[in-house]
Amino acid sequence: MSGLRARSACVAMMLAAFAPLLVACDESSSAVSAAQPSEPDVSIVTVKPQPRAVVRELPGRISPTRVAEVRPRVSGIVVERLFRQGSEVKAGDPLYRIDPRPFEVEVMANEAALAKADAALMQAQQQARRIATLTSQRAAPEAENEKTIAAELQAKAEVEGRKAELARAKLNLDYATVRAPIDGVVGAALVSEGALVVQNETNLATVQQLDPVYADFTQSVTELNQLRRAFESGDLDRIEADAVKVRLVLDDNTLYGLDGKLLFSDAKVDAHTGQVTLRGEFRNPRRELLPGMYVRVRLDQGLDSDAIAVPQQAVQRNGGGGSEVFVVKDDNRIAVQPVRTGSVQDGIWFVTEGLKAGDKVVVEGFQKFAAGDKVKPQSWSEAEASADDRHALKVTR
Repeated sequence: MSGLRARSACVAMMLAAFAPLLVACDESSSAVSAAQPSEPDVSIVTVKPQPRAVVRELPGRISPTRVAEVRPRVSGIVVERLFRQGSEVKAGDPLYRIDPRPFEVEVMANEAALAKADAALMQAQQQARRIATLTSQRAAPEAENEKTIAAELQAKAEVEGRKAELARAKLNLDYATVRAPIDGVVGAALVSEGALVVQNETNLATVQQLDPVYADFTQSVTELNQLRRAFESGDLDRIEADAVKVRLVLDDNTLYGLDGKLLFSDAKVDAHTGQVTLRGEFRNPRRELLPGMYVRVRLDQGLDSDAIAVPQQAVQRNGGGGSEVFVVKDDNRIAVQPVRTGSVQDGIWFVTEGLKAGDKVVVEGFQKFAAGDKVKPQSWSEAEASADDRHALKVTR
C-alpha cells in the first residue's frame, strides 16, 4: 500500500509540472484561429441588361376638365336656392329660382298682343278676298286690290312678330329658373335669397367637372431635346402613343390607383421658365383628385432595350462626390468600380457607364469588408429569402 501511494504522489507531481505547458498550447492555438477569420458573407446582384422604360417624374397640378360659372340670363330677385353646396349636379338641374311673376305677366301681355294681331290678320284676309272679287268683275280699281294685298301681308308679318315676342317672353320665364350648364360638382352659393342679380353679370356659383380630371405638368425643353437626340441616335426606342403610361404620385408619396393617358405636349416654350407644358387625363370616380392639388407625374417617355440597373443601396459616394460600386471579382475579392448613374426609379439606379453584363455588384454587407478582401458572395434574392425564413421561424417559435 505504501508503494502505491508513492506512485500516485509521483504522477500528481508530474501533472502539476506540465499544466502550464498545456495551458500555453491552448492559448497559442486560440490565437492562431483568431488570426485567421472566416470569409464574410455579402449579398450581390449579377448585372443583366434588360428592357426598361425611361420614366420621368415631373411636378404638376390637378385641374377640372370643364369649369362653368353659373350666371343668370335674366335680371331679377332670387327667391329660392335649389341645390346643396358641394353636391353632384347634372346638366339642366335647377339651381336658383328668380321671381317669375314679372315674366309671367310679360307672357300674358304678349299672348294678348298675338291674339289681337291674329284678329287683324283675319280682317285683312277677308278684305283682300272681297276686293279681289270686285276687281275680277271690274267693279273695283286694280290699285285698291294691290292695297288690300299689302295690308294682308303686313298683318301676317305682325302676327309673326307677336309670336316671336311671345317666344322671347316664355324663354325669359324659363330663364327665371337658373339651371346647371354642365355635369359636375357645384361649389359655394355666392348669392342668397333676396339678392338682386343682373343678367349675364352676377356669378351665382361654379360647377366643375371632376371625372375625369386633367394633370398639367411641365418639363424643361433641355430634357425634351436630350430625349429627342436619344431617339435619333437609337439609344432609346419610342413608345407607341397608345402605350404611354402616365401615373400620379400624391403628396403623401402614395401612387394613385388609376393610370392616365397623355393628351398633348404644348407647342411652345414658356419664355420665363424654359418649360413646356404637358397634359394627362385621369379618371376620378372617388373624387380623390381635386382642382389645385399638387402632384408628381410619372411619365414613360422611352424604352431602353438593354438598360443596366442596380438597387439604389448598391451605389456609394466616394470622397470626391463621384459614384462607385463594389464588385466581386472571379477570385471572390472585392474591387471598387467607378460608375456613372442616370435616373433613379422605384429604388433602382440606372447605370450608364462602368458596368457590363455579368458583373457581380455588392448590395449588402458593406461593413464586413474593405477593398481587396476575399468574401463569400451570395445572391441577394437568396439572402432575402433566407432572412425571411429566419424571421418566420422566429415568429413561429
